[in-house]
Amino acid sequence: MRIGELARRTGVTTRALRYYEEQDLLTSERSSSGQRHYAEAAVDRIRVIRQLYAAGLSSKAIAELTPCVIDGKATPELLQRLAVERDHLDRHIADLAHTRDRLESVIAGASSNMHTGTPCRRDTTT
Repeated sequence: MRIGELARRTGVTTRALRYYEEQDLLTSERSSSGQRHYAEAAVDRIRVIRQLYAAGLSSKAIAELTPCVIDGKATPELLQRLAVERDHLDRHIADLAHTRDRLESVIAGASSNMHTGTPCRRDTTT
């Protein structure tokens, strides 16, 4: 199938499909006129790629994992790699939660010092 049809069937833009190829996540055959042609299996591969991106994995990690994920056979190495990615996400979530809590503290402090009434005047002498 051509790139436009693959894009329609997967809900991915043609630009994203070309990017996936640049990142070695997807392959296509080229016609004599240079048009990309994809195998039917590309539809499932795109779905897996999108799931892994949505899970927060980088294109490099996805490139390493997709051969293992696509064939549907889990190995101890694959499960370990996925666990490492999950742990990385857990650390990132904890860091974001800490940042959010600090921001909440700043907002609470600023709110307790907020005065009502006339807004501060701008200095018009400058």
